[in-house]
Amino acid sequence: MKKNIFKIIILNGRPAAGKSEVIDFLKKVPIAERMEKFHIGEFEEIDDFPILWEQFEDDEILEEMGLPRLISDPFFEYKGKRYEGHVFKEKWYWNFLIKKINFIYWKKLKADPGYHDNRTAIIEFSRGSEHGGFKTAYDFLSDEILGKSATLYIDVTWEESLMKNRRRYNPDKPDSILEHGLEDLKLEKLYKGSDWADFISGDKDFLTVGGHKVPYGIFENMPEKTDDPAKIGPHLEDVLNKVWENYSER
Repeated sequence: MKKNIFKIIILNGRPAAGKSEVIDFLKKVPIAERMEKFHIGEFEEIDDFPILWEQFEDDEILEEMGLPRLISDPFFEYKGKRYEGHVFKEKWYWNFLIKKINFIYWKKLKADPGYHDNRTAIIEFSRGSEHGGFKTAYDFLSDEILGKSATLYIDVTWEESLMKNRRRYNPDKPDSILEHGLEDLKLEKLYKGSDWADFISGDKDFLTVGGHKVPYGIFENMPEKTDDPAKIGPHLEDVLNKVWENYSER
């Protein structure tokens, strides 16, 4: 029996836009209801944040051992001044993270050829213009992923992202999916600029990436909906059902 579910959802947005809250909401929706309303089956997340954070930890361990840091620097330069806060030494590492996502997904398919029989993969990442933007990130996604994907973008302004980042930040849990945050200046440096509007290029239905047309929808999170599950469901259902129409026709 054919399941009417997305094979892959690419979940994008600014930091603290509400991506993790949407995933948390979906986890609590019974599977039959989730498939009917949102076209999402049993799902797994492939999020580049844990990969990124582990690299910071690895570099800290190397430094403690008297060895050079490989990827990250515990300080960053912004507007001519130096501040404390982990960043990558080179911008290419942002694209390495996307290649890592490709590899993780490939391993899942190799281990289970029926991976998508009842399962949706949710691939999550944020990108700012300063380190390549969404267009560059999508250029590094594999054809295998792009050919099976739809995108859900959680839309907030830069000011809202800054406010929500401050609100969720728990300094005792910097590695937490729901409670990690960035220092204000680092958030500004990396994410204030966004190429999302240019990336969609005036097409209200599809992202064009190489030879692929990836259907997308925008979850408007202003005024905020992700602070209340009762507000998430109706809007998410509406957005994803419109995306599903384009996805299923493709």
